[in-house]
Formats: sequence, C-alpha cells, structure tokens
Amino acid sequence: MTRPIKVLLVDDHEMVRIGLSAVLSTEEGLEIVGEAGNGADGIRLAQEFKPDVVMMDLVMEGMDGVETTRRIMEILPDCKVIVLTSYVDDDKLYPVIEAGAFSYLLKTSRASEIADAIRAAARGQSVLEPQVTAKMMNRLRRQERRETAHEELTEREMEVLRLIAQGKSNQEIADALFIGVKTVKFHVTNLLAKLGVEDRTQAAIYALKNGLMD
Repeated sequence: MTRPIKVLLVDDHEMVRIGLSAVLSTEEGLEIVGEAGNGADGIRLAQEFKPDVVMMDLVMEGMDGVETTRRIMEILPDCKVIVLTSYVDDDKLYPVIEAGAFSYLLKTSRASEIADAIRAAARGQSVLEPQVTAKMMNRLRRQERRETAHEELTEREMEVLRLIAQGKSNQEIADALFIGVKTVKFHVTNLLAKLGVEDRTQAAIYALKNGLMD
C-alpha cells in the first residue's frame, strides 16, 4: 500500500490553517502532519516531520514565506514547497521562486485544485497559476531582449559604449572619436534607451557582462 503524502501547513491565519486541514484531511492519500503559525515553527516542524509537501503562506509576521522556504529547502532539499497566497506581485513572486518554491497557487483556488497540486508536487510536477506563468514568461522575454539589446546599437553608439566602459568622460570620448561633446551626449542618450539602462554605470556593466570590450 502506498503511504500517504505528508503535508505541513504554514500560515499565520489560524482560520486558514483550520480550513485547509479540515478539507485536505478528507482527500485520499493526503496526511496533514503538522500546522505552523509562523516561519520559525514551520522550520521546526519540517525538521521534525520531514513532510513531502509544505503549503506555505507568503506574507507572515516575523519570518516571511520567502525566508522560511529558503531555510526549509536547505534542510529538506527533496521537499516540495507550494506557495498558497493572495499575492502575485513581482516583489513577492520572484524571490520565493528563487528561494525554491515548487508551485504557486492563489487562495482563491478550489480545495480540489489544491489537493491536485499537492499530488502533482509529490510526483515532481509543478503547478503555477496562469497569472504567475504569464508573469514569468514576460520576465524571460524581457531578459532575452536585454541580453541582445546591444545588437540594436549603431557602430558609433558601440564605440561610445566601449569608451564609457573604460571610464571615459564625454569630453574624452569626444576627443577620442573627433566629434563634439553634444554629439557624444546624443549617442549616450540613445544607447542608454536601447540598452534599457538608466545611467552610464549600468551601461558599462552591460558592456562588460556581455563581452563587448575590445
């Protein structure tokens, strides 16, 4: 007989924990092994019960879901953390994914969807809300565009970028290229916009990172 999937609940709202526990306990093949009202208790119970899946709240008093997820993954690298939250903000989504979260669900999800996500996680299959998938795809596209943005630079703009990366001032760039300072400023403005960076320092970092120096 296949053993049940051990599930740990980590949420600072007692009613959420009670509701989740009551519903998931009726699902075949799932066993709620513990409930934690904060990150510290979540880590302690994870060490004690070694769950297969942790249902993780994102916004909690004290240690948040991001740090709790990171620490649990350090202790139990094979554990699957499923974020269950009301938020899809970039400043919360990406850090917890980078911390090791395996799936990302919203608290508007139906009980059956949460149970299915737990079973999927135990099989090694990730589940993401459509909004989350769209955000991550858009982020990847933006990253890909940033990595090839220099291909849009003209030959002169590339020359200016290389000199910026060498720490040259506008006057020094003008002297090196035998052009006016106003023209240099024009090229700098254009290349910053094309690269999607805010200042000369970021432009220099971009050039060095992408191997654009001679």
